[in-house]
Amino acid sequence: MKRRDFFKYTAPAAILPSFINGFSVKAFGSSPLLNALQGAATDNDHVLVMIQMTGGNDGLNMVIPIDKYSGYFNARKNIAIAEGRILPLTNVKKAGIHPSMTRVQDLYTQGKVCIVQSVGYPSPNFSHFRATDIYLTGSDANQVLNTGWGGRYLQTEYPNYPVGFPNAEMPDPLAIQIGSIVSPAFQGPVTNAGMAITSTSSFYDLLEGKEDDVPNTKAGKELKYIRMIAKQSNKFADSIKLAAGKVTSQGTYSNTSISQQLKIVARLIAGGLKTRLYMVSIGGFDTHASQTNSGDTSTGAHANLLGNLSNAIGEFMADLKGLKASKRVVGMTFSEFGRRIKSNGSMGTDHGASAPMIIFGDYINPGVLGNTPDMPTTANVNDNIPMQYDFRSVYASILEQWFCVKPAALNEVMLKNYQSLPIVNSIACSLVTSNPDVNQNAGQNLITNYPNPFTTKTIISYETKGSHTLIQIFDTMGRLLATPLDKDLVAGKYTVEFDATMLPNGIYYARFQNGITQQVRTMLKVR
Repeated sequence: MKRRDFFKYTAPAAILPSFINGFSVKAFGSSPLLNALQGAATDNDHVLVMIQMTGGNDGLNMVIPIDKYSGYFNARKNIAIAEGRILPLTNVKKAGIHPSMTRVQDLYTQGKVCIVQSVGYPSPNFSHFRATDIYLTGSDANQVLNTGWGGRYLQTEYPNYPVGFPNAEMPDPLAIQIGSIVSPAFQGPVTNAGMAITSTSSFYDLLEGKEDDVPNTKAGKELKYIRMIAKQSNKFADSIKLAAGKVTSQGTYSNTSISQQLKIVARLIAGGLKTRLYMVSIGGFDTHASQTNSGDTSTGAHANLLGNLSNAIGEFMADLKGLKASKRVVGMTFSEFGRRIKSNGSMGTDHGASAPMIIFGDYINPGVLGNTPDMPTTANVNDNIPMQYDFRSVYASILEQWFCVKPAALNEVMLKNYQSLPIVNSIACSLVTSNPDVNQNAGQNLITNYPNPFTTKTIISYETKGSHTLIQIFDTMGRLLATPLDKDLVAGKYTVEFDATMLPNGIYYARFQNGITQQVRTMLKVR
């Protein structure tokens, strides 16, 4: 095929994978104006760095329930972290973290970490692929979306992208993934707003001008020609080189994949790249077997993963501080799901529902949001950690409080109105507001039920401060069974009946949500 025919009958060069000195970039086609979404704040230089913990992280061994330790230990005696080894958190008595996470503990002590307990979504999917898709797109469990939550956000900020880009206002990529493909999280309504750096070595090959050899064949010549066209069409390689070139010295990083990925991100941020979203990943969290060592449960595969993650976050924040760029950054960890409460016979844990998320940065409101999850007296293999916070509430709160997205645009990005959580200090968007303490009602039962245990029906009593109030009923698998209440109310005390006649005997969870406040009530149906 002639070169002109090749490009005539295939995709334009702008949408081909661009091989630039061994550095693979994927850029995608144009998108329409989304005028209705305009108005989000674009006059800050804030950055979000997402750390994907692929495989399904065992959050119960990462953030350990000290106040419910006996239930935790009884459910997983073969892998439970010894109580004396748990790392304490300043001014927190209910929970501590895995002993390998000393760098995260240090950041927490410095007031730069927020831990969000029991993050999930109704009726969780336990497939790695589908659950990952849900977290990246922000969809419901029974909904398939063709756009990512980050891509929808970027379209509100840059509604005509990629037409007219790069430009003086935004000369840089909107989002960057360190990895072989562009994350679906960055997929916008028509175009993907991200680009991928295939690996850490590819990044340094780009900076040093290295190029992979091509065979001296007809196919090799065509490949060389395609690379040349791709270089010409790639709009962002020069800005990446320019930003990286401004940073000649960095802090010390461990020789692990996650640390080296974050080292690149720190260099680009400190070099002045205006990229809004970054994503890096650390794999290996699918710990069905040999999660811990039998002689010392604080060591083993999961401990190594959490240690590498913690060290990388600590190194990243220290480097940014030394480069005087830490105030630009908020970081966030997430995994496609958690693990079961009860361990299995292989010294591991099986696919579960909710798990904690770690948010970190200079402007984070430090603390632990939510309560430690309830531990059944006798846990079985189907018991899951009940959801306290919807993962999309975390996304929405960061968009609102860090990127200063206005309410109308926020609802378009997230597709629904999600609970706002006090994650980022209000000073970040120069708002003269005061977020109430999300745990201010700790010890106060805002939701109860009577009788409990019950045989067929029970009366749920609740107290709302007014406005939107939600009650959801889940089983131990995390499946949403009923929504007895979902409406705006005047402040006061109310009751609603829950009819469980058709449900089997067992444990159920009633989740109450009112504004930023949530509580989970354990209910027991018996004969």
